[in-house]
Amino acid sequence: MVANKERNLQLKYPCDWIYKIIGADQNDMKSAVSEIIQDRTCSITLSRSSEKSKYHCLNVETTVDSESHRKIIYEALKAHKAIKMIL
Repeated sequence: MVANKERNLQLKYPCDWIYKIIGADQNDMKSAVSEIIQDRTCSITLSRSSEKSKYHCLNVETTVDSESHRKIIYEALKAHKAIKMIL
């Protein structure tokens, strides 16, 4: 039986958090992050691209203030049309 990692996650806020987002267009994904993160500081770096560069994975690192703040950003990224998947 595999334990749910999120239930066992003990974080002290505020803390740095990295979201991995996957999509087809890096610029569209970066725009989506800017819309969602707004005036907060964040770092966006390329993690990797698929063999034919059809998909790209970006690391989005930002500071989250609380568990609810971390989840709000996650849900907003997940719902954005430019982002196909979030880890």
